[in-house]
Amino acid sequence: MAANFTERLISARKMAGLSLQDLSDRLEAGITKQAINKYEKGLSKPSSKVLAQLSQALNVPMDYFFRTTSVELKDIDFRKHSRLSKRDIDRIKGECCDFLERYLELESLLSIRSEFENPLKDPRILDDRDIERVTGDLRNEWNLGAAPIPSVVEMLEEKRVKVFEVDADHSFSGMSSWVKGIPVIVLNRNAVVQRKRFTALHELAHLILDLSSHEDKVQERFCNNFAGSFLLPESAFQEWFGDKRTSITLNELKLIDENFGISIQAIMYRASVLGIISEPTHRDFSIWLSSSGKRKEEFFEFRGKEVPQRFNRLLFKAISEGIITMSKAAALSNRSLADFRDEIVAVG
Repeated sequence: MAANFTERLISARKMAGLSLQDLSDRLEAGITKQAINKYEKGLSKPSSKVLAQLSQALNVPMDYFFRTTSVELKDIDFRKHSRLSKRDIDRIKGECCDFLERYLELESLLSIRSEFENPLKDPRILDDRDIERVTGDLRNEWNLGAAPIPSVVEMLEEKRVKVFEVDADHSFSGMSSWVKGIPVIVLNRNAVVQRKRFTALHELAHLILDLSSHEDKVQERFCNNFAGSFLLPESAFQEWFGDKRTSITLNELKLIDENFGISIQAIMYRASVLGIISEPTHRDFSIWLSSSGKRKEEFFEFRGKEVPQRFNRLLFKAISEGIITMSKAAALSNRSLADFRDEIVAVG
């Protein structure tokens, strides 16, 4: 059995969020955590029967253990995230490894480049005006103008940023990492649309801006400002609100939210950053928001969708053009062949 098996087993266990004892408890009596530890260290090899049990317990196909490893857990380095336990971070890392391996293999089969080049010529950030500069530069480079963005996730995927979702507690928004030169953004599948949009751009800022001269708290503020500025450019904001306001109605905020997909909290914060409203006005808004009981909710529903779809789109393309077999497609999607066949409807 290849040495690669040990890495695959460790990754699958962490992806499932299981300790050695947890995994042992899911297997037949006699397969102890000590035995599993030996498998992971390459000191012993599981029988075909045990391998089948591991596959079922870890919810991965048998061939998962024997794929060529292109991404390892050590390749992924997320920023410290105090809201997540080590087990949760390990689970997300495991899912990220698996996702990237399958994604990169699919792109390779389709002869699609995976490399990402930072479009910003000067990503250094010294102050808030630099944020306005880089978001303007990035929108220009990506030919977006100042118009609302229908889908942030779709835009990022088309720009070769890998985006995938995980199930997590509402306190978790997202994280990001460079993995072998590939930018990866992880989002909470359970978050509301506006939060996904903002988080995706916040994480993009961590990936492409030079914030090295600032402490963590300042970096987070700049990344928030980047997300707000990218979603709602200064020129568009001033067109809607003007240069100075002493107050803003909830009706106006609703219209901005519906058009630009940005929460009213982020809109008002942005108005404060741009100097359109005063600090006392923003403070009064924050007090009102807290008293409303909706600080952690969205007042309005943005009708857009923020779901990664590029992987599945490429997968279906590869099937329809005969580049891969149905069996290979099922393996790439981490599903059984029977389940995958049920999803495919051929036309023409």
